Amino acid sequence: MFTGIIEAVGCIKKIEAVGGDMRLSVGVKHQGDQALDMSDVQLGDSIAVNGVCLTAIQFDLNHFVADVSNETINLTSLKDVTIGSEVNLEKALLPTTRLGGHLVSGHVDGLGEVISIREESRSIRIVIRAPEELQHYIAMKGSICVDGTSLTVNNIVNTDFEINIVPHTQQQTIIKNYKIGSKVNLEVDLIARYLERLLLKQAVGQSGKLSLETLAKAGFID
Repeated sequence: MFTGIIEAVGCIKKIEAVGGDMRLSVGVKHQGDQALDMSDVQLGDSIAVNGVCLTAIQFDLNHFVADVSNETINLTSLKDVTIGSEVNLEKALLPTTRLGGHLVSGHVDGLGEVISIREESRSIRIVIRAPEELQHYIAMKGSICVDGTSLTVNNIVNTDFEINIVPHTQQQTIIKNYKIGSKVNLEVDLIARYLERLLLKQAVGQSGKLSLETLAKAGFID
């Protein structure tokens, strides 16, 4: 589990094809940015790379290596990274970690696309188009994870949602690099997913069938 608070911006150092999958070597610091603290990392620990939970199979204080499965390659923007690509990094949370963002699993639900970027005072307003199947999980003033960054939804129009990026977030994440057409990893709020599952289970009921009666009892219809 993660918090969606990016700890460092790293960069891709090496990309290898291994047994049909991909192996990434990730530097934990990019240029003058703050480095990810690797002093407490152990073999097999989880590190989120652009919101994708990866397992460290090799590491030192300056980098770590992780395998990326074909499933992850196909479903996330990691398929588009190249040598030198900047990436958001966050280590898995500890029981003592302050939950400054929201609970994030590191399992990407879909790819979004940046369709609008505009400046507003010192902030940046970005509109992202989400896959249609994720639309009902995105709520006004709710949380969403974009490339591993916990953000608040400020507006929604159909499958498009708007986020406001303050100067600190611009400086500490790769969001400053976004352009029109950029593909971004999206993870919807865990609570929304589990709530949907619980409500559907209640709606189906003991009969195992979905009916107008069970939908009405669960409050889905009047």
